[in-house]
Formats: sequence, C-alpha cells, structure tokens
Amino acid sequence: MNAKKLIPLLVCAAALSVAACERKGPMEKAGEKVDHAADTIKNGGSEPTSDKLQDEADKARDKVDDATRK
Repeated sequence: MNAKKLIPLLVCAAALSVAACERKGPMEKAGEKVDHAADTIKNGGSEPTSDKLQDEADKARDKVDDATRK
C-alpha cells in the first residue's frame, strides 16, 4: 500500500478510536467498580482518597453528559 492511501486510513482510524473512547460503556464502569472494591480492601476497608476523587469526577462528567443530551 502506498503512503498516499495509508495516511488517510490512519487518520480515520485515530479519529474513530478517540470517538469510541469518549464515553464509558457498561463493562468499563463495572470494571472500575471492581477496581475500587479491590483498592478499598487493600486499604483496610476505607476508600482511598484517589478513588473518592475519581468518583466525584465521574459524577460530574455524568451530570454534564445528562445536561447536554436534553
């Protein structure tokens, strides 16, 4: 394949991968919950600060998504 055909193909692939990663799917959310639970267990039963901050960021992102869809 020559370079003139390969470059647009790579640009399209990169654009699609960025668009696909924009929103979290149900499996990704479930995986994050499992990760949070494992971190809590490792931390002696209390949720680590990093997980709390991530939870708040996720809630804010969800609110923005909900507001822009309406």
